[in-house]
Amino acid sequence: MKRILIALAAATLLSSPAFATKIGVSMDKFDDNFLTVLRNGMSDYAKTLPGVTLQVEDAKDDVSKQLSQVQNFIANGVDAIIVNPVDTSATAAITKAASDAGVPLVYVNREPADVDKLGPKAAFVASNEAESGTLETKQICKLLGGKGNILVIEGQLSNQAAVQRTKDIHEVISSPDCSGMKIVAEQTATWDRTQAQNLMTNWLSKGLKFDAVVSNNDEMAIGALQAMKAAGIDTKTAIVGGVDATQDALASMKAGDLKVTVFQDAAGQGKGAVDAALALAAGKPVEKKVYIPFLLVTPANMDQFMKKN
Repeated sequence: MKRILIALAAATLLSSPAFATKIGVSMDKFDDNFLTVLRNGMSDYAKTLPGVTLQVEDAKDDVSKQLSQVQNFIANGVDAIIVNPVDTSATAAITKAASDAGVPLVYVNREPADVDKLGPKAAFVASNEAESGTLETKQICKLLGGKGNILVIEGQLSNQAAVQRTKDIHEVISSPDCSGMKIVAEQTATWDRTQAQNLMTNWLSKGLKFDAVVSNNDEMAIGALQAMKAAGIDTKTAIVGGVDATQDALASMKAGDLKVTVFQDAAGQGKGAVDAALALAAGKPVEKKVYIPFLLVTPANMDQFMKKN
């Protein structure tokens, strides 16, 4: 319903040919599979809207650079700003800069630490991370029969999504049905495939015994699988899960390697962020938090998600 209200507001605003809006977009980084789909989702949607243009910048995973981009957007007179935060714990300066300038601000995909303090001209569009790690871990629990040793690969520790997804894992294995699961190692690989491959190689060299790998995202899950293959482990029988349902992840699942992922609608989040920015730019009310549902993906239903992320 929240998405429908935002879309209707945006459609009403765009019904006049005289309406024109420039939106500044700062992405954490361009060289990330999921974020690329998110970015392209915004750009492709904006192209269908008369008079709407996006100025998209790459923050290159740099907090200071991202703040500078936001300040430049304000100085250049954009009508609204969309930010995919580099560090969700360091968004206060961005929020203040936009608020002081009276420029509408929409955070997308990653929940800012100050989300409950956003003013009337700000909003957050994403999926509820309390669902992502929960769906992933419950499915792995099911595959394990409720017991077994697991390795947990975390995303960037300063990122709210990584914190929440890891919290989800701990909560699921504390539940009666999954209490036989035990975490034997837990470490960050900062969302990165190569770092996860190196981490997994290190764990394997130490001789850690495990029954499943629970990763905060697909990129790290794929990295773990690469390390396992290099070590001669049969990944067709191994249990490895991730989050995002990227095309690489679905290809891995189709090949019989990845067993679990969770679809996060990147393009849908991008569209929702643009709609929210347009509504706020025109002084229309927008829900402070707009959530787009996560969906569990397994080999049984993966075909319906192909080409979506």
